[in-house]
Amino acid sequence: MSLHIVCPECQAVNRVPDERAGESPDCGRCHRPLFSGKPVNLSATDFDRQLNRSDIPLLVDFWAPWCGPCRTMAPAYEQAAAQLEPNFRVAKINTEEEQSLGAHYGIRSIPTLALFSHGREIARQAGAMGVADIIRWARAAAK
Repeated sequence: MSLHIVCPECQAVNRVPDERAGESPDCGRCHRPLFSGKPVNLSATDFDRQLNRSDIPLLVDFWAPWCGPCRTMAPAYEQAAAQLEPNFRVAKINTEEEQSLGAHYGIRSIPTLALFSHGREIARQAGAMGVADIIRWARAAAK
């Protein structure tokens, strides 16, 4: 069986065999890695494509540059990305730049982690978390 995985660089949809997802696959269009082990910054358009065209869960950190707890959690979120990929697409959305997304999803406090699967939100957690808590929460919520 194959997974549809959206490239974080060019937004092309790639079909990757299940057994090859953990082998650092590259994008068929731009030839860049599909996973970098780091969170991907998404615009509203990129978010929509990742949300609706990818078969792996999408973990999003809704944050803002002026938010102290967001900045405190950023290193832990980056470490979590390295451990969660390729089973998750780990992303960040700057709510200052993408205010419409924050409003659409009713983000009331930041940082807020939201987990999406097949186009719909399946879990949400507000507040800064450590790396182990992020990983544990995401894996449990995705089951």
